[in-house]
Amino acid sequence: MSEIKTILKGRAFLEGPRWRNDALWLSDMHGHEVLRLTENGACETIMSVEGRPSGLGWMPNGDMLIVSMMDRKLLRRTPAGEVSLHADVSDLIPKRINDMVVDKVGRAYIGNFGFDFEDGEEPTTTILARVDPDGSVHVVADDLAFPNGMVITPDEETLIVGESWGLKLSAFDVDAAGGLSNRRDWATFSDRRTPDGICLDEAGGIWIASPVSKEFLRVEEGGNITDVIPAGRQAIACMLGGTDGKTLFMLSSESTHYEQCRELMSAEVRITRVKHAGAGWP
Repeated sequence: MSEIKTILKGRAFLEGPRWRNDALWLSDMHGHEVLRLTENGACETIMSVEGRPSGLGWMPNGDMLIVSMMDRKLLRRTPAGEVSLHADVSDLIPKRINDMVVDKVGRAYIGNFGFDFEDGEEPTTTILARVDPDGSVHVVADDLAFPNGMVITPDEETLIVGESWGLKLSAFDVDAAGGLSNRRDWATFSDRRTPDGICLDEAGGIWIASPVSKEFLRVEEGGNITDVIPAGRQAIACMLGGTDGKTLFMLSSESTHYEQCRELMSAEVRITRVKHAGAGWP
């Protein structure tokens, strides 16, 4: 493994990283901001989100989609900076929404907590929602244990979601209309490995941020772990990008709790070089 260096620090809580147009786009969830970060550490604020931003993605025309967690809405921002409501999923999801992946035609798959994590509610299973390009909302899967980070394979035929409380990655077949079927275990974990944010590489491996075990790890289908990077703190999310797709961006924090994060301002982005580029690179 290559040298690890820090390119951003002093943020509240960083989530939802996506590489696009030569930069990492990410949410400072507890700082209420969406950021754009270059590989050399130059950071700018793109917009503020009162409801706490999380998952990010893009429509085919270049509009950005932003999860607003607390009010359970999906916002849409044009390249010119105009923000509108794309969808409201609060009728289907009673607790805060979270990470998201958007396919090539603009269908957004959105995960959610299912229970109030910060207030110590008992965990319960929940649904996975799909928002179509017209803003309509659909339930595409249920009985998921905290659906969190997601990836879609380059052929758009498989969606893989991390079930944080289920200690596993679950895979689904994706049909032409965006429906999900044939649910199966892609990889299962023990040793307190709880998948949070994830990203897919060109060799078919998935990098996972595991906050409880405080590490980033790469796993292959079936569960074989090929690489482990200790974080020394809670590992929150990761993304492959950079000039050749082989830079692994690792987001971490000392806490996940809203007030503690805003007091500590401990969230960081670290980078290292890895063997395989991101899936579908460039």
